[in-house]
Amino acid sequence: MVAVRSFVGELCRPADTGDLMLDRPVQLRLVHDRDHYEVVVDEAIRHAQVSLWIATANVKELHVEPSAGTRARARRRYVSILSVLGDLAERGVELRLLHGAPPSRPFREALPAVPTLADGGLELRLCPRVHFKMVAVDGRLLYLGSANLTGAGLGAKGDGRRNFESGIVTDDEGLLDAMQERFDQIWSGRECDGCRLRRSCPAPLDAG
Repeated sequence: MVAVRSFVGELCRPADTGDLMLDRPVQLRLVHDRDHYEVVVDEAIRHAQVSLWIATANVKELHVEPSAGTRARARRRYVSILSVLGDLAERGVELRLLHGAPPSRPFREALPAVPTLADGGLELRLCPRVHFKMVAVDGRLLYLGSANLTGAGLGAKGDGRRNFESGIVTDDEGLLDAMQERFDQIWSGRECDGCRLRRSCPAPLDAG
């Protein structure tokens, strides 16, 4: 596992983030590049037990290393992230994917092949204004950073092929509460009424 430095950073909040304290110490893990795959995918996403909420500007089919002990692992074959999400859905994990652009064609074509996801195990909602990148696992771990749900962002690509990405991982309850509330505001359509892009939105989230 890649060693990721931990440090205490100072958090300053805007006025509209509720009870999040000003200038309080927060424990963060800084992740770069390949760390995203090892920390966010392998350590966090794969081990979700209750819920997995992902916000991303772009959604593309991405490939990951198979789970240990599987035939695919023995044959050194990569598998779709959808197979990982399908395993989570089978275990009853709530899967929410909030995205800013329609998923890529390969992603859309691969989705029906995973029955637990195609039957409603993965809920997707589109908001064209979504550009933040977030992964929240079980309400206990939060990723915020630059990486989209794409192969170049979170996939198992080699160092010479993947994007340069940076972000933070934390278990801070204040940040988790604030970001999950932000996610849910958009997810539930509470931002739609005052949105100036509503007329051009393909499916406003407050429309049912």
